[in-house]
Amino acid sequence: MADTENIDIVELGPGDALAGLVLSAEAGWNQNEADWRFFLSEGVVFGMRDGARLAATAALLPYSAGNAWISMVLVTSDFRRRGIATKLIDACLAMAEQRGLTTWLDATPAGATVYGPLGFTSTLQLRRLRLEKPSGAKAARPLSACSLETLIARDARTMGFDRSSLLSEFSARAGSRIVSSAGAASLIRGGRTARHIGPLLADNADQALALVDAIVRSEDGPWLLDAVHAHDAFLDGLVRSGWNIERPFQRMRLGGATATPAQLPFAVAGPEFG
Repeated sequence: MADTENIDIVELGPGDALAGLVLSAEAGWNQNEADWRFFLSEGVVFGMRDGARLAATAALLPYSAGNAWISMVLVTSDFRRRGIATKLIDACLAMAEQRGLTTWLDATPAGATVYGPLGFTSTLQLRRLRLEKPSGAKAARPLSACSLETLIARDARTMGFDRSSLLSEFSARAGSRIVSSAGAASLIRGGRTARHIGPLLADNADQALALVDAIVRSEDGPWLLDAVHAHDAFLDGLVRSGWNIERPFQRMRLGGATATPAQLPFAVAGPEFG
């Protein structure tokens, strides 16, 4: 095993998608090859190699209006606790500062203790939930197709900035769907271990819960969803219907807010995408 002092930080390219997938699969994450190709083509992904093996990564994904997401901070098991993740995060922050970007991330509780001293402040909390299959035989509400343009506009209101490049790429993938029911709308996409629901946008918890129920009864799971914790009625309704909370995330921001969101989403696109 190489000494970490002698491992250089490199910028990765599209050809590293499968190597990145090995890292995220080792961690048990849900990203698939298409996710990695998006990060590598639309973002800046830094890495460290141990010979031919990709040993660690961290990504900076720019959005509009001077915002960017830091994610995909991964270190293979035999290189952990050696300061590699910190080096890669520092590279992302230096790139963001060079470009004048406000940086965001969704941290685990342990990660939040690291990012706080770097100047990140907490904004909202998330809960990742998983459902293997819906319980009961209740008939689902009908689902309607929702246009990409409508989803992009609603998402921009909840984020405070435009993410059309992300949502357009998601919607173009095989198996992706944009659906609506009872005033709520969501994007559904494939993952390595489960189908992912999000972003999910609605005016109230009843609308959001009705849409989730219709989605999970419309095709086979398993399912993942990253709910905004502040919507307690939505979160409680998911748990009562059989969803299990897997882990919390803390959304954090470094730099000033660029806009004030009109409302919170009920579920986000994922901690890696915001």
